[in-house]
Amino acid sequence: MADDRVIWMDSHPRNDWLLRAVDKRRREELAKRRVEINEDKSRTIDLRKGGSFGFLGFEFRLVLSRKRKGRPQCVPKMKKRTALFAQLREVFRPQVSQPVGKGMAISNPILRGWVNYFRIGPSSRCFSRIRSGVEMKIRRHMMRARRRQGKGWKRWSSEWIYRVLGLYNDYRLGRSALAKAAPVPEGV
Repeated sequence: MADDRVIWMDSHPRNDWLLRAVDKRRREELAKRRVEINEDKSRTIDLRKGGSFGFLGFEFRLVLSRKRKGRPQCVPKMKKRTALFAQLREVFRPQVSQPVGKGMAISNPILRGWVNYFRIGPSSRCFSRIRSGVEMKIRRHMMRARRRQGKGWKRWSSEWIYRVLGLYNDYRLGRSALAKAAPVPEGV
């Protein structure tokens, strides 16, 4: 059963009546099902006034487009990014004396799942941070295994890490990723 809801509406003053009508209808439908609304958690947010909200791991806010018009933006929450790095840290910490491939075998499915979940929306900036952070973790792991100082940026190229070690590298967004997963048959 779904217990969380987001209702999007245009905030133009002429639509004030619609906001009241939607709220009334929502309360009627939930009352029929004997579901109580938690008034502490229910709220109306105006994104045009700088408001934002989190829902299912995403942060929603209004940003200006190139044409200076407001549009909603949906990106992974900072809390979820931090949790991903904490999870990867826990993967590599016990693997310090082990070959890096063992840590990769555990971390690749974690990365793939996280990226596939947050792939929708304009997450490219977030993904580039995740990608460089993961590369840094791999390099640091290999430097520590060799008992060397530094982060290994000069020693191992990004291409080598992805090609030879097999680190997950599919950070594409939205439609391009879906197009790869389900190619269109020829002649259509």
